[in-house]
Amino acid sequence: MLDLDWLRQSWPSPPGDRFNVTMLLRNPRSIAGNYLDAGATRLVLAGVVEQQSERKQLADAMGVDLTVCWLRAELPVTQRRLTRRHDGEPEALQWHLDRSVELDGILSRAVVDDFTIDSTTDFVPDVAASVIRAADWL
Repeated sequence: MLDLDWLRQSWPSPPGDRFNVTMLLRNPRSIAGNYLDAGATRLVLAGVVEQQSERKQLADAMGVDLTVCWLRAELPVTQRRLTRRHDGEPEALQWHLDRSVELDGILSRAVVDDFTIDSTTDFVPDVAASVIRAADWL
């Protein structure tokens, strides 16, 4: 599992590159290659892909085809989860709450996913099983 947010970590982001996509796209091929060379048959990338062009760039950077799943929860549930995660961090919480609304609209319009799994009420193992079934990884 690769966390795409970690692969884009550097400061400051270049002007016009709000989420440091340029850095993200520089890192994955060598990292993915290491896992694939060691025998991994699946790479799970955790992150947000907002546009078809970003999906293609990420696939090219990884050197493999992607199957994209949107783990979607109802917005009030997402916001409750964010509130728990950022307890005691009011500025971070507000940013993430605002971003959750923004992303819900962006991802609904962009349709970059191959399938969507509703994670509103299910437990993590059940969501994971749903992803595995939908991706046909059995």
